[in-house]
Amino acid sequence: MIEAELKARVHSPEEVMRQFDKLAPARVEVYQDTYYDRPDGSLDKAGEELRVRTVHGTDGTRTVLTYKAAAVDESSGSKPEHETRVEDPEATHAILHGLGYVPFIAFEKRCRNYDFEAHGRKMLATLVRVPEIDGTFLEVETLVDEDDLAPALDDIRAVLTDLGIGPEDLTRETYTGAVAAQRR
Repeated sequence: MIEAELKARVHSPEEVMRQFDKLAPARVEVYQDTYYDRPDGSLDKAGEELRVRTVHGTDGTRTVLTYKAAAVDESSGSKPEHETRVEDPEATHAILHGLGYVPFIAFEKRCRNYDFEAHGRKMLATLVRVPEIDGTFLEVETLVDEDDLAPALDDIRAVLTDLGIGPEDLTRETYTGAVAAQRR
């Protein structure tokens, strides 16, 4: 499946939050993300991602292992995504180390997630704050087959438009890149 996703900088996060709070219940979660790469940085250079994410929320803690292939749509950065829940995060980190992967970057994301339906699609909207980066971001995504990517992105754009978020607010900036730049 392809994660059809658009990310935008949000200028009025409280207003966006109010609109989503009317639409769906919020899940407030803190993500602890560790991205891995080969020692030569070849995953990053190829636009691929290998991540272990531990999610702390009101309903407990869970960890997922995610691999994202290179973007299939350059304008949005949408990528094929494969994700699975893991029972033992420490073992997962040890396995990745044992296979020769090294931690590339690790950081925290503070998220407010909303599961909702729009335009006949199940969507996830996430308001994101990364303590090391200025501003608030909104990610809106849905999982689709590759042949449904363009219509799905149009539907996501319509959701953003309804929230008062225009094309000028969209960004392809990655959290990994922004955090790395702040740490330099």
